[in-house]
Amino acid sequence: MDSVTAELDSIAGQIRTCTLCRLCESRTNAVPGSGSYSAQIVFVGEGPGKNEDEQGIPFCGASGRLLDELLASISLSRSDVFITNIVKCRPPANRDPLPDEKGICAPTYLDRQISLIKPQLIVTLGRHALSHFIPDLKISEVHGQPKRFKGQVYLALYHPAVALYNGGMRKTLMEDFQNIPRTLSALSRI
Repeated sequence: MDSVTAELDSIAGQIRTCTLCRLCESRTNAVPGSGSYSAQIVFVGEGPGKNEDEQGIPFCGASGRLLDELLASISLSRSDVFITNIVKCRPPANRDPLPDEKGICAPTYLDRQISLIKPQLIVTLGRHALSHFIPDLKISEVHGQPKRFKGQVYLALYHPAVALYNGGMRKTLMEDFQNIPRTLSALSRI
């Protein structure tokens, strides 16, 4: 086992036993993330939902099935990428993560995971993920458009859950997903 794998496994263990914020009080399982530790692409969502909390796996409910379909549309699978969230424990009743929860969890765990994986591209899923990395952008204005910020390239996408509640958003999400391989290709030429 190499040092990056050992460190990422250690972070996952820390996440599973974390008590740094109130979210630990109501969780069933913390959700460190899953996928390839050498991924070119890291997908970052907001936080675990009910299914994720029960299984300890990110995006394993209806949103996850759509994410799997979207990945397949660009010839990728979960094993090709790393999938995680801003907060690693489910907010009660699926409420939005609070600023102090994000402020504890993201720098303690997410930012460390990203610094070890060193992805070429971070795909943010939803406004909370986008605002963690690039605070002043609105997802409605920048979705599907690659942005470079502090040396990292990001692609902001709507959260797959949006397409489950609003069928018209499914087409937008599918179209935006097609920009992932285009963005990676453009990066490889730089």
